[in-house]
Amino acid sequence: MATRVLETPQEQFNAQTGEEADQVLIVLRQIIHAIDVQSKKLAKETGLSTPQLVVLKAVEDLGEVTTKAVSDEVSLSQPTVTAILDRLEKQGLVERHRSTKDRRIVHPKLTDAGRDMLTKAPPLLQETFVGAFSGLPKKRRKEILAALNDVARMMRADDFDASPVLTISSPKSSA
Repeated sequence: MATRVLETPQEQFNAQTGEEADQVLIVLRQIIHAIDVQSKKLAKETGLSTPQLVVLKAVEDLGEVTTKAVSDEVSLSQPTVTAILDRLEKQGLVERHRSTKDRRIVHPKLTDAGRDMLTKAPPLLQETFVGAFSGLPKKRRKEILAALNDVARMMRADDFDASPVLTISSPKSSA
C-alpha cells in the first residue's frame, strides 16, 4: 500500500502540528510518570505520601506554629493539613499541644521519630526541580513558565487550584 504524499501547505502544516502536539503529550506523560515513580519510592521508603512528608518538613522548619501557618506554608487547605497531622500523630511522627497563651490554639510538634523520618527520607522531586530550575537564566525560567501556563490553558487546567507539592495521589490517600 502506497503512502499518501501531503501535497498542500495546509496538509503539511497539520501533519507537523500533530507531530509537535504528540511530542508535547509525550513529555507531559514523562513528567506524570516521574511524579508517580517518586511518590511510590517515597511511600516505599518511608510509608508516607508526598503531602505527609511536606507537612512533616513544614512542622520542622516552622517550629511552634498553628495548623493554619503550616497550611499556608505548604499551600494546602487547613482541613487537609489537619487530616494529614491526624495521620502523622497516629504514626507517632508529630504530637500536638495546646498553646499556653490561648487554649483554643493547638501547635503541632515533631517527635524524635518524626525527626528520624526526615533524615531518612529521600529528597522530594520538587526540591530537585527547584534546584535545577533556579540554575537557569531568568529569561529561560520566564519562557518555561509562560509555556507551561499556555499548556495549562490548552488543557483547561489553568483554573484548578494546585499547590507546588508534586504528587498524583488522590486527596483521600494523601491525607
